[in-house]
Amino acid sequence: MGRPSPESAVSLAEPISVPRQSLPRATDAMRPAAASTAAVAADRGSVEVVLATRHAGTRTLALHYELVGPAGAPVVFVAGGISAHRHVAANALDACAGWAEGLLDAGRTLDPAKLRILAFDYVGADGGIDAPIDTADQADAVALLLDALGIDALEGYVGYSYGALVGLQLAVRHPQRLRRLVAVSGVHRPHPYAAAWRALQRKAVALGRLQCADEQGLSLARQFAMLSYRTPEEFAERFDAPPAICNGQVRVAAEEYLEAAGAKFVARVSPIAWLRLSESIDLHRVDPAQVGVPVSVIAVEGDRLVPMADAVELIEGLAGRGRLRVLRSSYGHDAFLKETDRIDTLLAVELFGTAARRA
Repeated sequence: MGRPSPESAVSLAEPISVPRQSLPRATDAMRPAAASTAAVAADRGSVEVVLATRHAGTRTLALHYELVGPAGAPVVFVAGGISAHRHVAANALDACAGWAEGLLDAGRTLDPAKLRILAFDYVGADGGIDAPIDTADQADAVALLLDALGIDALEGYVGYSYGALVGLQLAVRHPQRLRRLVAVSGVHRPHPYAAAWRALQRKAVALGRLQCADEQGLSLARQFAMLSYRTPEEFAERFDAPPAICNGQVRVAAEEYLEAAGAKFVARVSPIAWLRLSESIDLHRVDPAQVGVPVSVIAVEGDRLVPMADAVELIEGLAGRGRLRVLRSSYGHDAFLKETDRIDTLLAVELFGTAARRA
């Protein structure tokens, strides 16, 4: 097995002796880091793994990761929703905003000056697998990535939405690889209402494909999704305005916002990737009794996709190994992305038992 080639002056790992053929070997040379005002070391690359998936057979895949923080610091894995990726926040390698920009700022709980923050692109996120993908597959991929990078155990795993589902699978299948899990807006099984909502979104994509209009179908699915991510209260505050008549058609106040969200989404996500990862949410099942690490469950009051009752059911199933924290937010399922200060405070307590610190 080789070793990951660094994009910065910091090497991620020494050569690793791998006794099993199913474990990964490093690939892909990486570019030198671009000049940046950020002083924190950052590395990005790929490892090749052989992954035995539940429904798509055994596949050789490239896992793309980003690791930010000083060598030797505790490692925390961060994973978001199905459209999240390895670039969590701007860093020395990439000054572009990440999917959770602000969460890794200096002085935050997940400050990469004090921790190593690891993230990856989900299996299937490139659209290369047109078959069902299980959250267990993603958890096994995380374990293979840790093997490749020489990381024995994570100090913590912070998962939001789909990332929380993957974290729960990791805590069942590979409990020795993490010390604590924080699961935000994600539980042990999908709610039937949420599953039905996603099924209709997938039908919109399928209809678009029949009409040779893949992008339009995916855009419409994303617009439906935005309604499930947010709350009626937020829409009442932002879009309480009379409709307008444009070219003989009535347009309500929220349409421009929804269309912009759809256009932005289709510019970076393939229909196949979205379809298969959407299905993956509905395939997800975990027996809470089999979770092998302490879990902090953060539920959002008003989350239409992950109702509070399901979070309580998960806590009860954990039988003393879990703690429930409730966040009230008009942002619903998207609260993790919008309530950065409040999430940071919860992470400080749940990961390290301290009050959040700010620079």
